[in-house]
Parts: sequence; C-alpha cells; structure tokens
Amino acid sequence: MSFLLVLGAACLLDLLFGDPRWFPHPVRLIGWFAVQMERRTRRLPLRERQSGCLTVLLVLLATGGTSAALLLLLALLPQPFFLAGTTFLLYTTIAARDLIGHALAVHAALGNSIEAARQQVSLIVGRDTSQMDKAAIIRACVESVAENMSDGIIAPLCWATAGATLALPLGGIWPVACAALVAMLYKAISTMDSMFGYKNERYLHFGFCPARLDDLANYLPARLSGLAIVASAPLCNGSLKQSWRILLRDHRNHASPNSGWPEAAAAGALGMQLGGDAVYFGKTVSKPLIGESLVPPQRYDILRVCRLALAASLLCLLLCAGLFVLLLAAS
Repeated sequence: MSFLLVLGAACLLDLLFGDPRWFPHPVRLIGWFAVQMERRTRRLPLRERQSGCLTVLLVLLATGGTSAALLLLLALLPQPFFLAGTTFLLYTTIAARDLIGHALAVHAALGNSIEAARQQVSLIVGRDTSQMDKAAIIRACVESVAENMSDGIIAPLCWATAGATLALPLGGIWPVACAALVAMLYKAISTMDSMFGYKNERYLHFGFCPARLDDLANYLPARLSGLAIVASAPLCNGSLKQSWRILLRDHRNHASPNSGWPEAAAAGALGMQLGGDAVYFGKTVSKPLIGESLVPPQRYDILRVCRLALAASLLCLLLCAGLFVLLLAAS
C-alpha cells in the first residue's frame, strides 16, 4: 500500500507547489541533456531519422540510469526517507497545477486586454497567436488544457501505476521504486516529443522517433482521458450525452492519434467547436473541426475546462488506485 501513499502525496505536492521556477526540475535537466545529444548525434554520419532515434535511446538510458541509481541510493536509507524521495520524483512528473495555472492566467488576461491574452496563450500553444481574437484565444486555451491534461497528468499516473503493478511480485520497496522509474521514463519521452516532435524542416525526420514513441506511450492514457472527461462533463455544467457523442464522432479529427480523444470529449462537454485554421511557423494549417459550436466561446469556458480537467484527473487517480488495490489483493 506504500505506492498509494506515495501516489497520493505526489499529487498533493503538485497541487500545492506546482513547478517552482527556481528549482532545477528533472524535466528541465532532461531537456538540457536532450539538446546536448541532438547536437552531437547530428554531427555523426547518420541520416536525420537515425540521429533522432539515437538521441531518444541516449536520453532514455541517461534518464533511466540516473533515476535507478538515485532510487538505489534512497533504498539504503530508512523507509521514511525512501518514501519521501520517491514521492518527490513522482511529483516532478505531474503537471496539474502548472497546466491549470497557465489557463487561469489566460482567463485573467482576457479581463484586461486582448494583447495580454495573446501573450499568455502563446506560452501554452505552438501556433502563432498574434492575430487571434477573443474566441480563438479561448478555443486554443481549451484545446491546450484538454490535450495536456492527458500527457501532463493522466499519463504519468497511468505509467506509475503500471510500473508499480509490474513490480508487485517482487514485493518490498520495488513497486514504489518502479512506479517512480517508469514515470520518469515516460516524462523523458514526453519531453523529447515536445522538443523534437514538430513537422517543420528541422525536425520532420529527426523528430520521427520521439513523436512515434510518444504516440505509443500516450495511446491508452489519451483514451482513458477522453472517457474520464465524458464522465466528468456534468460537473462543469456540460452534457455527458453530448460529450460522448462528439467523442465517438470526432476523435479521429486530429493529426495526432491520441489528442483527438480528450479534445473531442471536452468540445462536446462544453458545447464548443475546436480545430479549424491555425498559423504554425508562418504557414496556415487547416485542421479538421472537432465538436459543434452550440454557443459562442466565452471567457468562463476556460474556468469550465479547468474544472473538467481536475475532475477527470481525480477520477483517473481513483481508477488507478482501485486497479492497484484489486491487483494487490489478487497477488
């Protein structure tokens, strides 16, 4: 049961403290190392796709090796210190407070000026925001919260639970240690995708491996996120029926095989239409539409999607905990 204690404490720490900018966060260290490996592998006599694959391998080996060494050192300490250390590692893989905080900053900026809102939303989306109107800013923020809820909250919880479950036969400290290790490996994959997974000239081939690996890692969490959003729709004055209908109909209307699931569910819950034209790196990209525009986007919809994301995340946390308890009882 130590895993459940650690998982709950990690989520609580994230909600309380988020990602302090002054702290050398492991994700920033992973990102720094990934940049160094990119520079070095690009100098090798390899094709770009091969360089990208080698970078992924090196980053995963470094992340896994460093995490495993740290966990082994923690295992030499009394159990309270071990649990505290693994809780901290797991906490760094969860990004609920930062995600909600960025969305609330957009909400607050919309109450001041459109320019301030454009600046704030540019921090959480990859598209050009300089010409966005109020409705476009709200839609972009909703898309970002729905998509990043899956890979920033749900996926780390799922992979931590998977790691703990796989280590159940070993007993002792191993479920907790493996939970932290697997979650850190997932975070490395997610970080590399956010850095290299662009379909521009620089990363179209180099980023192929990190992007495909991220698609694989998020396959189940994204679908679980979509279902959790549907179940949580009534908590944000949304329609469960509409959310389910749009999820089934529009989840394929996205370039990503995963992002369409939480975005479609959120669009249906909020009665909003997402997708459409967006500018990336100076080029207009026409994306398929997701959802139906039942009412014009309102500033309040940002608060609704934040509430929806938190409720869906809590539901997934309870599901992960329940699954672990069942497997623990069966082992």
